[in-house]
Amino acid sequence: MLDLLDHTHGYPTFNTPEALATDLKELGLDIMTTANNHALDIGYTGLVSTLNYLDEAGLEHTGRARSQEEQDKILMKDLNGIKTAFLSFTYGTNGIPLPTGKEYCVNLINKDVIKQKIDQAKTEGAELICVSMHWGDEYKTKQNAEQEDLAKFLIENDVKVILGCHPHVLEPMEMKTVTMEDGTTKTAFVIYSMGNFFSAQTYENTRNTLILNVQVRKNGQTGEITIDNATYTPIYVYDNNSGQNPNANGQDRYELLDIETIIKEYEAGTGNWNQTMYNLAKTELERTVNILGPEIVNK
Repeated sequence: MLDLLDHTHGYPTFNTPEALATDLKELGLDIMTTANNHALDIGYTGLVSTLNYLDEAGLEHTGRARSQEEQDKILMKDLNGIKTAFLSFTYGTNGIPLPTGKEYCVNLINKDVIKQKIDQAKTEGAELICVSMHWGDEYKTKQNAEQEDLAKFLIENDVKVILGCHPHVLEPMEMKTVTMEDGTTKTAFVIYSMGNFFSAQTYENTRNTLILNVQVRKNGQTGEITIDNATYTPIYVYDNNSGQNPNANGQDRYELLDIETIIKEYEAGTGNWNQTMYNLAKTELERTVNILGPEIVNK
């Protein structure tokens, strides 16, 4: 699942070629979360166009809507026998007001609305609820108090997976346990920000990203859903214009590098990585792990 930001057209309002939808589908992506602060950059017509092109490409999406009927629907998928609901919310739309009479078009963060959508998902049989939250402070590698409060609220209402977006940098991940009023506890996986996945930004930490893997288990006897493991592959967005990458073919400026693989191949004497790339990979791996924290492996 990927948070879709239309960041090709220039600052401060963004747009992107329609072909990106097809490219994302061909890369193997299935679901786009589209509630973010740039949802209305090209107005309501741009919002509709984006969703239309996602539909044409066969990409499912959640977070924006072209009608109240569409907004009322819960994106539900059967994932290996676990009925999973996907929801998406954003803190705002950069001061651009929701169109009058079309307030349904973007899911804004509002606890009453979020609870209503979660309750609807549970009524429709969701066993696992995954929520994408577009929140937090840009370029900060630690979550803020509002993120922690909203995560607590989501967990109290039975969300099991919380995927954070917006800060453009990685933020920590954890198994977060909340104690309820009756003394019982609820636990969920939270990553406060997954950072940029593919970006040309040059601010500190904006090139560090990850491929996140969350392993969910359903108890065949009780039906209880638990998060067994949350692991990640550290990735670095490399600018081939620097001339440091001997594997670059000169055609594509930016490349997603698996930095652990670079380290392993260099130390084994395989691959075609030089000392500079090896040092870069080690530095960025350390940076990534220091921000995210260790992988979560329970079983």
